Amino acid sequence: MSFEPFEILRSRTIVLPQKNIDTDQIIPARFLTTTSRKGLGKAAFYDWRYDVDGRPRNSSIFNGVDPDTHRILVAGSNFGCGSSREHAPWALYDFGFRAVISSDIADIFKSNALKNGLLPIEVDDETHEYLLSHPGAEVVVDLEKELVGVLGGGKSATFKVEAFARRCLLDGVDPLGHIMNQTDAIKAYEEARA
Repeated sequence: MSFEPFEILRSRTIVLPQKNIDTDQIIPARFLTTTSRKGLGKAAFYDWRYDVDGRPRNSSIFNGVDPDTHRILVAGSNFGCGSSREHAPWALYDFGFRAVISSDIADIFKSNALKNGLLPIEVDDETHEYLLSHPGAEVVVDLEKELVGVLGGGKSATFKVEAFARRCLLDGVDPLGHIMNQTDAIKAYEEARA
């Protein structure tokens, strides 16, 4: 699978300060009836965005926000906990997010996100608290340098991403796509060994 290569992302943030946001809150189980990534953005945080009759909730921070200008989600600690469902990063990516920033992101969610074009960023507690208390801040994420900077706030922090996952994100491919891009090199290696 390929997706938009991740280089430098400059965006405003949407802030969800709640801790322990699990994958069922990110995308409720009733929307897990497809293996297609397309269209799942409509189901992202569905129960937070819509009432039981499907009408938009006025209190939802997602409603009325332009996903083209708000591509970074800042969340409380232990984001993405719960069941392992790839639909969660699919829904966030399809909604328009390219990065999630928290002080602590659940391991399985982090792994699924990295394989699906969504950058999970863990920052130190001080930076996390600053971002939580400044919703809508303009943030720059530089994946190559593994750096997050807040424009106008003078705050920056480093983060770490496993090297192979970082390469895949920079190239805009999942791990299988990376291997498929090496077909010529693989053939040349096999021919040299034959």
